[in-house]
Amino acid sequence: MTRGAVVWLTGLSGSGKTTLAHGLRIRLERDRSVQVLDGDELRRTMSQDLGFSKADRDEHVRRVAALADKKAEAGAVAIVAVISPYREARDATRRAISQRHCFLEVHVDCALEELRRRDPKGLYRRAAAGEIQQFTGVSDPYEPPLHPELRIDTSTVSVEAAVDALYEALARTCRDVVAPR
Repeated sequence: MTRGAVVWLTGLSGSGKTTLAHGLRIRLERDRSVQVLDGDELRRTMSQDLGFSKADRDEHVRRVAALADKKAEAGAVAIVAVISPYREARDATRRAISQRHCFLEVHVDCALEELRRRDPKGLYRRAAAGEIQQFTGVSDPYEPPLHPELRIDTSTVSVEAAVDALYEALARTCRDVVAPR
């Protein structure tokens, strides 16, 4: 069976996690089975019963990690695009998944000023107006990873360059999963 992998993209809302996940999917699916697990979609489906407390956010991360693990077990590359704001939950995910599969943590970083300018869903505007409570990066904490395999600042790099960097990091970290090009 082909060895699977999990690429865990973490960062604030609007930082580009989903865009990069789909870019990497397109690049990989020529040679591999690939599944994008998008945090927004999974919130609406398998985590619709959860709120935004720390415990609920950690449970959401646990559920997404379990799904990603199953996809990797089947030999796929699971590309996870989820805010996952708390370091402890991400570190637990890394420990659990990396025992069986290659795991790549990517911090999709972006300056808060740029996120407010982009604001594709109007969330930062609504959070500033007090309409959204516990909004990660504004009124709720985001704990950046301490030692990600890759950090991409989407306010300074193009999508194409970021996808190239993602692919190369995956090939470097998971040599038996993706061959360098």
